[in-house]
Amino acid sequence: MNVLLLHISLSAIFLLLQQEPSSSAIILSLKKRHGSSSSSSGNQYSSSRPSSFQGNRSTCSLFMGTWVHDDSYPLYKPADCPAVVEGEFDCQMYGRPDSNYLKYRWQPQNCNLPTFNGAEFLLRMKGKNIMFAGDSLGKNQWESLICLIMSSAPSTRTQMTRGLPLSTFRFLDYGITMSFYKAPFLVDIDAVQGKRVLKLEEISGNANAWHDADLLIFNTGHWWSHTGSQQGWDLIQSGNSYYQDMDRFVAMEKALRTWAYWVETHVDRSRTQVFFLSISPTHDNPSDWAASSSSGSKNCYGETEPITGAAYPVSPYTDQLRSVIVEVLHGMHNPALLLDITLLSSLRKDGHPSVYSGLVSGSQLAKPGQSDCSHWCLPGLPDTWNQLLYTILFY
Repeated sequence: MNVLLLHISLSAIFLLLQQEPSSSAIILSLKKRHGSSSSSSGNQYSSSRPSSFQGNRSTCSLFMGTWVHDDSYPLYKPADCPAVVEGEFDCQMYGRPDSNYLKYRWQPQNCNLPTFNGAEFLLRMKGKNIMFAGDSLGKNQWESLICLIMSSAPSTRTQMTRGLPLSTFRFLDYGITMSFYKAPFLVDIDAVQGKRVLKLEEISGNANAWHDADLLIFNTGHWWSHTGSQQGWDLIQSGNSYYQDMDRFVAMEKALRTWAYWVETHVDRSRTQVFFLSISPTHDNPSDWAASSSSGSKNCYGETEPITGAAYPVSPYTDQLRSVIVEVLHGMHNPALLLDITLLSSLRKDGHPSVYSGLVSGSQLAKPGQSDCSHWCLPGLPDTWNQLLYTILFY
Protein backbone atom coordinates (compact mmCIF):
# COMPACT_ATOMS: atom_id res chain seq x y z
CA MET A 1 0.00 0.00 0.00
CA ASN A 2 1.50 3.34 -1.06
CA VAL A 3 0.89 6.33 1.16
CA LEU A 4 1.04 9.86 -0.18
CA LEU A 5 2.10 11.85 2.84
CA LEU A 6 0.90 15.40 3.28
CA HIS A 7 3.65 17.53 4.82
CA ILE A 8 2.56 21.04 5.72
CA SER A 9 4.96 23.73 6.87
CA LEU A 10 4.35 25.64 10.08
CA SER A 11 3.59 28.75 8.04
CA ALA A 12 1.02 26.85 5.98
CA ILE A 13 -0.64 25.53 9.12
CA PHE A 14 -0.75 29.07 10.44
CA LEU A 15 -2.40 30.26 7.22
CA LEU A 16 -4.98 27.48 7.50
CA LEU A 17 -5.79 27.92 11.16
CA GLN A 18 -5.27 31.58 11.96
CA GLN A 19 -8.26 33.23 13.60
CA GLU A 20 -10.21 29.97 13.75
CA PRO A 21 -10.19 26.63 15.57
CA SER A 22 -9.81 23.50 13.46
CA SER A 23 -12.88 22.55 11.45
CA SER A 24 -12.95 19.11 13.06
CA ALA A 25 -12.94 20.71 16.49
CA ILE A 26 -15.77 23.01 15.40
CA ILE A 27 -17.77 20.01 14.21
CA LEU A 28 -17.20 18.03 17.41
CA SER A 29 -18.24 20.94 19.60
CA LEU A 30 -21.29 21.71 17.45
CA LYS A 31 -22.40 18.07 17.44
CA LYS A 32 -22.35 18.16 21.24
CA ARG A 33 -24.45 21.32 21.12
CA HIS A 34 -26.94 19.59 18.82
CA GLY A 35 -27.17 16.56 21.08
CA SER A 36 -25.02 14.03 19.21
CA SER A 37 -22.82 11.70 21.23
CA SER A 38 -19.23 10.70 20.52
CA SER A 39 -17.41 8.22 22.69
CA SER A 40 -13.68 7.64 22.44
CA SER A 41 -12.67 4.34 20.93
CA GLY A 42 -8.91 4.41 21.49
CA ASN A 43 -5.86 5.96 19.89
CA GLN A 44 -4.88 3.24 17.42
CA TYR A 45 -6.29 2.59 13.96
CA SER A 46 -5.57 -0.01 11.32
CA SER A 47 -4.37 0.69 7.78
CA SER A 48 -7.24 -1.23 6.18
CA ARG A 49 -10.58 0.33 5.34
CA PRO A 50 -12.71 0.05 8.53
CA SER A 51 -16.39 -0.77 8.75
CA SER A 52 -16.98 1.64 11.62
CA PHE A 53 -15.45 4.81 13.02
CA GLN A 54 -12.11 4.07 14.66
CA GLY A 55 -9.70 6.41 16.40
CA ASN A 56 -9.47 9.03 19.09
CA ARG A 57 -12.42 11.33 18.50
CA SER A 58 -11.00 14.05 20.72
CA THR A 59 -7.93 14.36 18.45
CA CYS A 60 -9.44 13.23 15.14
CA SER A 61 -8.86 15.75 12.35
CA LEU A 62 -11.30 14.71 9.65
CA PHE A 63 -10.06 17.26 7.13
CA MET A 64 -6.31 16.89 7.69
CA GLY A 65 -4.48 13.74 6.65
CA THR A 66 -3.16 11.81 3.67
CA TRP A 67 -4.35 10.24 0.43
CA VAL A 68 -3.68 6.49 0.55
CA HIS A 69 -3.61 4.20 -2.47
CA ASP A 70 -6.33 1.56 -2.00
CA ASP A 71 -7.10 -1.08 -4.62
CA SER A 72 -10.57 -1.67 -3.14
CA TYR A 73 -11.62 1.69 -4.62
CA PRO A 74 -13.67 3.07 -6.33
CA LEU A 75 -16.72 2.60 -4.13
CA TYR A 76 -19.07 2.17 -7.13
CA LYS A 77 -19.26 2.25 -10.92
CA PRO A 78 -21.53 4.58 -12.89
CA ALA A 79 -23.43 1.46 -14.02
CA ASP A 80 -24.50 1.03 -10.36
CA CYS A 81 -26.53 4.22 -10.69
CA PRO A 82 -27.70 4.41 -14.32
CA ALA A 83 -28.73 7.83 -15.64
CA VAL A 84 -27.49 9.55 -12.46
CA VAL A 85 -23.92 10.54 -13.36
CA GLU A 86 -24.13 13.16 -16.10
CA GLY A 87 -21.69 13.18 -18.98
CA GLU A 88 -19.72 16.13 -17.63
CA PHE A 89 -18.59 13.98 -14.67
CA ASP A 90 -18.36 10.50 -16.28
CA CYS A 91 -14.68 10.60 -17.22
CA GLN A 92 -14.23 6.89 -17.98
CA MET A 93 -17.17 6.84 -20.38
CA TYR A 94 -15.68 9.76 -22.30
CA GLY A 95 -12.27 8.24 -22.80
CA ARG A 96 -10.06 9.07 -19.86
CA PRO A 97 -7.18 6.64 -20.45
CA ASP A 98 -5.92 6.30 -16.86
CA SER A 99 -7.74 4.93 -13.81
CA ASN A 100 -5.27 5.30 -10.95
CA TYR A 101 -7.06 8.48 -9.80
CA LEU A 102 -9.96 6.22 -8.75
CA LYS A 103 -7.77 4.33 -6.28
CA TYR A 104 -7.21 6.85 -3.51
CA ARG A 105 -8.80 6.80 -0.06
CA TRP A 106 -8.73 9.73 2.37
CA GLN A 107 -6.97 8.87 5.66
CA PRO A 108 -7.70 11.49 8.34
CA GLN A 109 -5.31 12.16 11.20
CA ASN A 110 -5.88 9.97 14.27
CA CYS A 111 -8.96 8.19 12.97
CA ASN A 112 -10.41 6.20 10.07
CA LEU A 113 -13.53 7.04 8.15
CA PRO A 114 -16.28 4.44 8.49
CA THR A 115 -17.20 2.58 5.33
CA PHE A 116 -20.14 4.26 3.62
CA ASN A 117 -23.18 2.01 4.07
CA GLY A 118 -26.01 3.01 1.75
CA ALA A 119 -28.52 0.68 3.39
CA GLU A 120 -27.80 2.26 6.77
CA PHE A 121 -28.15 5.72 5.25
CA LEU A 122 -31.57 4.82 3.88
CA LEU A 123 -32.77 3.43 7.21
CA ARG A 124 -31.53 6.39 9.22
CA MET A 125 -32.90 8.97 6.80
CA LYS A 126 -36.23 7.25 6.18
CA GLY A 127 -38.97 9.75 5.42
CA LYS A 128 -36.53 12.66 5.20
CA ASN A 129 -36.12 15.44 2.67
CA ILE A 130 -32.48 16.12 1.73
CA MET A 131 -31.56 19.22 -0.25
CA PHE A 132 -28.32 20.28 -1.92
CA ALA A 133 -28.41 23.96 -2.90
CA GLY A 134 -25.72 25.89 -4.73
CA ASP A 135 -23.69 25.59 -7.91
CA SER A 136 -22.61 22.62 -10.04
CA LEU A 137 -20.14 21.45 -7.38
CA GLY A 138 -23.23 20.81 -5.26
CA LYS A 139 -24.66 18.82 -8.16
CA ASN A 140 -21.37 16.90 -8.32
CA GLN A 141 -21.82 15.97 -4.64
CA TRP A 142 -25.54 15.21 -5.03
CA GLU A 143 -24.95 12.72 -7.86
CA SER A 144 -22.11 11.13 -5.88
CA LEU A 145 -24.33 10.57 -2.84
CA ILE A 146 -27.07 8.95 -4.93
CA CYS A 147 -24.54 6.56 -6.47
CA LEU A 148 -22.98 5.68 -3.12
CA ILE A 149 -26.41 4.74 -1.77
CA MET A 150 -27.57 2.84 -4.86
CA SER A 151 -24.39 0.77 -5.07
CA SER A 152 -25.07 -0.79 -1.67
CA ALA A 153 -28.87 -0.90 -1.99
CA PRO A 154 -29.38 -1.85 -5.66
CA SER A 155 -32.86 -3.31 -5.31
CA THR A 156 -34.40 -0.12 -3.96
CA ARG A 157 -37.09 1.43 -6.17
CA THR A 158 -36.16 4.92 -7.34
CA GLN A 159 -37.50 7.82 -9.38
CA MET A 160 -35.59 10.72 -10.90
CA THR A 161 -36.77 14.04 -12.30
CA ARG A 162 -34.33 16.56 -13.76
CA GLY A 163 -35.19 20.21 -14.19
CA LEU A 164 -34.09 23.79 -13.60
CA PRO A 165 -33.57 24.96 -10.97
CA LEU A 166 -34.78 21.80 -9.19
CA SER A 167 -33.83 18.17 -9.82
CA THR A 168 -35.16 15.43 -7.55
CA PHE A 169 -34.26 11.81 -6.84
CA ARG A 170 -36.57 9.65 -4.72
CA PHE A 171 -35.90 6.40 -2.89
CA LEU A 172 -39.51 5.26 -3.04
CA ASP A 173 -39.31 2.37 -0.57
CA TYR A 174 -37.95 4.68 2.12
CA GLY A 175 -39.85 7.88 1.43
CA ILE A 176 -36.59 9.79 0.97
CA THR A 177 -36.42 12.76 -1.37
CA MET A 178 -32.94 13.94 -2.33
CA SER A 179 -32.86 17.12 -4.40
CA PHE A 180 -30.43 19.52 -6.02
CA TYR A 181 -31.48 23.15 -6.33
CA LYS A 182 -29.34 25.29 -8.63
CA ALA A 183 -28.59 28.62 -6.95
CA PRO A 184 -24.96 29.50 -7.74
CA PHE A 185 -24.98 32.61 -5.55
CA LEU A 186 -27.59 31.31 -3.05
CA VAL A 187 -29.24 34.77 -3.10
CA ASP A 188 -31.80 35.68 -5.75
CA ILE A 189 -31.27 36.80 -9.34
CA ASP A 190 -34.24 38.55 -10.94
CA ALA A 191 -34.84 39.84 -14.44
CA VAL A 192 -35.45 43.59 -14.32
CA GLN A 193 -36.03 45.43 -17.60
CA GLY A 194 -34.16 42.72 -19.47
CA LYS A 195 -31.20 42.73 -17.08
CA ARG A 196 -30.10 39.97 -14.71
CA VAL A 197 -29.95 41.61 -11.29
CA LEU A 198 -28.08 39.83 -8.52
CA LYS A 199 -29.82 40.88 -5.28
CA LEU A 200 -27.38 40.54 -2.40
CA GLU A 201 -30.00 41.11 0.30
CA GLU A 202 -32.82 38.95 -1.13
CA ILE A 203 -33.07 35.16 -0.91
CA SER A 204 -36.74 34.29 -0.53
CA GLY A 205 -37.17 33.36 -4.19
CA ASN A 206 -34.65 30.53 -3.85
CA ALA A 207 -35.26 29.75 -0.20
CA ASN A 208 -38.92 28.88 -0.74
CA ALA A 209 -37.64 25.57 -2.12
CA TRP A 210 -35.49 24.83 0.94
CA HIS A 211 -37.62 25.40 4.00
CA ASP A 212 -39.12 21.89 4.26
CA ALA A 213 -35.78 20.06 4.15
CA ASP A 214 -34.56 17.90 7.04
CA LEU A 215 -30.96 18.07 5.82
CA LEU A 216 -29.54 21.05 3.93
CA ILE A 217 -26.11 21.13 2.25
CA PHE A 218 -25.18 24.51 0.77
CA ASN A 219 -22.30 25.73 -1.34
CA THR A 220 -21.23 28.75 -3.36
CA GLY A 221 -17.94 30.17 -4.57
CA HIS A 222 -16.90 29.61 -8.18
CA TRP A 223 -19.48 31.84 -9.84
CA TRP A 224 -18.31 34.89 -7.88
CA SER A 225 -15.09 34.93 -9.92
CA HIS A 226 -16.63 34.66 -13.39
CA THR A 227 -16.17 37.56 -15.79
CA GLY A 228 -17.11 38.40 -19.36
CA SER A 229 -19.57 36.05 -21.04
CA GLN A 230 -19.45 33.66 -18.06
CA GLN A 231 -20.48 36.31 -15.53
CA GLY A 232 -23.81 35.43 -13.95
CA TRP A 233 -25.27 38.92 -13.67
CA ASP A 234 -25.64 42.23 -15.51
CA LEU A 235 -26.14 44.34 -12.37
CA ILE A 236 -25.64 43.86 -8.64
CA GLN A 237 -28.16 45.33 -6.21
CA SER A 238 -27.01 46.13 -2.68
CA GLY A 239 -29.51 48.08 -0.65
CA ASN A 240 -31.07 50.64 -2.95
CA SER A 241 -27.98 50.95 -5.12
CA TYR A 242 -27.07 49.17 -8.35
CA TYR A 243 -23.56 48.36 -9.54
CA GLN A 244 -22.15 46.88 -12.70
CA ASP A 245 -19.53 45.24 -10.51
CA MET A 246 -17.98 45.42 -7.06
CA ASP A 247 -15.28 43.70 -5.06
CA ARG A 248 -16.19 40.04 -5.48
CA PHE A 249 -15.25 39.07 -1.92
CA VAL A 250 -17.39 41.88 -0.54
CA ALA A 251 -20.32 40.82 -2.71
CA MET A 252 -19.97 37.18 -1.68
CA GLU A 253 -19.82 38.11 2.00
CA LYS A 254 -22.96 40.27 1.72
CA ALA A 255 -24.80 37.40 0.03
CA LEU A 256 -23.64 34.87 2.63
CA ARG A 257 -24.77 37.12 5.46
CA THR A 258 -28.19 37.25 3.81
CA TRP A 259 -28.13 33.44 3.62
CA ALA A 260 -26.99 33.15 7.26
CA TYR A 261 -29.80 35.43 8.46
CA TRP A 262 -32.31 33.29 6.56
CA VAL A 263 -30.95 30.12 8.20
CA GLU A 264 -31.07 31.73 11.66
CA THR A 265 -34.62 33.00 11.25
CA HIS A 266 -36.33 30.39 9.06
CA VAL A 267 -34.76 27.00 9.80
CA ASP A 268 -35.85 24.96 12.82
CA ARG A 269 -32.47 23.62 13.87
CA SER A 270 -34.03 21.12 16.26
CA ARG A 271 -35.42 19.39 13.15
CA THR A 272 -33.10 20.38 10.30
CA GLN A 273 -29.34 19.90 10.07
CA VAL A 274 -27.46 22.48 8.02
CA PHE A 275 -24.06 21.98 6.37
CA PHE A 276 -21.92 24.25 4.24
CA LEU A 277 -19.39 22.86 1.78
CA SER A 278 -16.20 24.92 1.78
CA ILE A 279 -14.55 25.99 -1.46
CA SER A 280 -13.83 23.23 -3.94
CA PRO A 281 -10.50 24.23 -5.51
CA THR A 282 -9.66 24.50 -9.20
CA HIS A 283 -6.38 23.36 -10.74
CA ASP A 284 -5.96 25.77 -13.63
CA ASN A 285 -2.55 27.08 -12.58
CA PRO A 286 0.30 24.55 -12.41
CA SER A 287 2.44 26.97 -10.40
CA ASP A 288 0.32 25.79 -7.44
CA TRP A 289 1.89 22.35 -7.77
CA ALA A 290 4.80 22.78 -10.18
CA ALA A 291 7.17 20.64 -8.13
CA SER A 292 4.91 17.61 -8.51
CA SER A 293 3.38 18.12 -11.96
CA SER A 294 3.31 14.84 -13.85
CA SER A 295 2.35 16.27 -17.22
CA GLY A 296 4.05 19.60 -17.77
CA SER A 297 0.74 21.01 -19.03
CA LYS A 298 -0.78 24.43 -18.37
CA ASN A 299 -3.66 23.12 -16.24
CA CYS A 300 -4.97 19.81 -14.87
CA TYR A 301 -4.81 18.10 -18.28
CA GLY A 302 -2.77 14.90 -18.09
CA GLU A 303 -2.40 14.95 -14.30
CA THR A 304 -2.60 11.41 -12.92
CA GLU A 305 -1.40 11.66 -9.30
CA PRO A 306 -2.24 13.76 -6.23
CA ILE A 307 0.01 16.57 -5.07
CA THR A 308 2.78 15.57 -2.70
CA GLY A 309 5.53 17.48 -0.96
CA ALA A 310 5.82 20.41 1.40
CA ALA A 311 4.19 23.15 -0.69
CA TYR A 312 0.92 24.56 0.63
CA PRO A 313 -1.45 23.51 -2.18
CA VAL A 314 -4.33 25.97 -1.65
CA SER A 315 -4.10 29.01 -3.92
CA PRO A 316 -4.40 32.44 -2.23
CA TYR A 317 -7.63 33.16 -4.12
CA THR A 318 -9.24 29.88 -3.02
CA ASP A 319 -8.06 30.45 0.53
CA GLN A 320 -9.61 33.92 0.52
CA LEU A 321 -12.95 32.56 -0.71
CA ARG A 322 -12.87 29.93 2.02
CA SER A 323 -12.07 32.60 4.63
CA VAL A 324 -15.21 34.52 3.68
CA ILE A 325 -17.31 31.41 4.36
CA VAL A 326 -15.57 30.69 7.66
CA GLU A 327 -16.00 34.28 8.86
CA VAL A 328 -19.73 34.28 8.09
CA LEU A 329 -20.26 30.89 9.78
CA HIS A 330 -18.42 32.05 12.88
CA GLY A 331 -20.72 35.06 13.06
CA MET A 332 -23.86 32.90 13.24
CA HIS A 333 -25.56 32.31 16.57
CA ASN A 334 -26.05 28.65 15.63
CA PRO A 335 -23.51 28.01 12.86
CA ALA A 336 -23.96 25.63 9.98
CA LEU A 337 -21.53 22.73 10.11
CA LEU A 338 -18.56 23.28 7.82
CA LEU A 339 -17.58 20.46 5.47
CA ASP A 340 -14.05 21.80 5.15
CA ILE A 341 -12.94 19.96 2.03
CA THR A 342 -10.70 22.68 0.58
CA LEU A 343 -7.28 21.40 1.65
CA LEU A 344 -7.87 17.70 1.01
CA SER A 345 -9.39 18.52 -2.39
CA SER A 346 -6.53 20.85 -3.32
CA LEU A 347 -4.22 17.84 -3.26
CA ARG A 348 -6.25 16.11 -6.01
CA LYS A 349 -5.07 17.81 -9.19
CA ASP A 350 -5.62 14.41 -10.81
CA GLY A 351 -9.35 14.21 -10.10
CA HIS A 352 -10.87 16.60 -12.65
CA PRO A 353 -12.61 15.67 -15.93
CA SER A 354 -10.12 17.71 -17.94
CA VAL A 355 -11.16 17.04 -21.56
CA TYR A 356 -12.81 13.72 -20.72
CA SER A 357 -16.43 14.75 -20.34
CA GLY A 358 -19.58 14.86 -22.37
CA LEU A 359 -19.06 18.59 -22.81
CA VAL A 360 -15.92 18.12 -24.93
CA SER A 361 -15.80 16.14 -28.16
CA GLY A 362 -13.96 15.62 -31.43
CA SER A 363 -11.02 17.89 -32.10
CA GLN A 364 -11.42 19.58 -28.71
CA LEU A 365 -10.07 16.44 -27.03
CA ALA A 366 -6.63 17.39 -28.29
CA LYS A 367 -6.89 20.92 -26.87
CA PRO A 368 -5.81 21.00 -23.20
CA GLY A 369 -6.99 24.59 -23.04
CA GLN A 370 -10.57 23.26 -23.06
CA SER A 371 -9.95 21.32 -19.86
CA ASP A 372 -12.52 21.33 -17.05
CA CYS A 373 -10.34 21.72 -13.96
CA SER A 374 -13.19 22.79 -11.68
CA HIS A 375 -15.57 19.81 -11.49
CA TRP A 376 -14.64 16.28 -10.44
CA CYS A 377 -14.88 12.88 -12.08
CA LEU A 378 -17.42 10.41 -10.71
CA PRO A 379 -16.60 8.07 -9.15
CA GLY A 380 -14.04 10.31 -7.53
CA LEU A 381 -13.33 13.01 -5.00
CA PRO A 382 -16.95 14.00 -4.12
CA ASP A 383 -17.39 10.45 -2.79
CA THR A 384 -14.95 11.43 -0.04
CA TRP A 385 -16.94 14.58 0.69
CA ASN A 386 -19.97 12.36 1.21
CA GLN A 387 -18.05 9.90 3.36
CA LEU A 388 -17.18 12.83 5.60
CA LEU A 389 -20.83 13.97 5.61
CA TYR A 390 -21.89 10.41 6.50
CA THR A 391 -19.35 10.27 9.34
CA ILE A 392 -20.48 13.58 10.84
CA LEU A 393 -24.16 12.67 10.55
CA PHE A 394 -24.02 9.21 12.10
CA TYR A 395 -20.87 8.84 14.23
